[in-house]
Amino acid sequence: MAESFTLRVCFRKTGRLRHLSHLEVARACERAARRAALPYAVSAGFTPRMRIAFGPALPVGTAGEREYLDLVLTRFLPPAEACAALASVTVEELSPVACAYVSGKERSLAAALTIAEYDVHLEGGISHEGLERRIHAFVRTGTLSVEHKGKQKVYDLAEALPKEPLVVSCEDRVLIRMAVRMSERGSLRPDVFVAAALGPEVHVAVTRTDLLIEDQGVWRRPL
Repeated sequence: MAESFTLRVCFRKTGRLRHLSHLEVARACERAARRAALPYAVSAGFTPRMRIAFGPALPVGTAGEREYLDLVLTRFLPPAEACAALASVTVEELSPVACAYVSGKERSLAAALTIAEYDVHLEGGISHEGLERRIHAFVRTGTLSVEHKGKQKVYDLAEALPKEPLVVSCEDRVLIRMAVRMSERGSLRPDVFVAAALGPEVHVAVTRTDLLIEDQGVWRRPL
């Protein structure tokens, strides 16, 4: 079997491109790998495809500061060279942040990444103290019921939120900094949590600031 190398790429999804779907982001990243002339591997069979895998999808409208993909290469290319090649053919809002090689025996990104951290910027004149009081009071209710595709889904907030959301003053606005646990059953969306806690009339801008691996109670970055 030919030797292969798994290049892990950390990239951003910001600005106007926060409104791209996960499928559109995936296609853009595949095109970037081709334009950068990276020696990517393809799958076997009648319809060969680029061997590329992505971390958890971002909802449309949510920005991401540290998103991840794994791209299998057929030969070794220095990570800095691969990163520069991708950056040269990618718009700033979807550009790579860092690259490094990982073992091909590691768990997939979708399985390994179980913690997501978010900044939720609020629009409107909610005071720091008032926001903190309402958020903490809602967390203490213990559960959140969400209707999705005609079905009710109930989140245990103690499980869904591995640590208490933090209210932070940022220039002339306040934001909620929160961590969400992800699993095969899905994860609680920050905008849904805020709408339930504060009311649907509150407008928010959500950014996923990090994706983390949880290992025996310790959180670490995949790259």
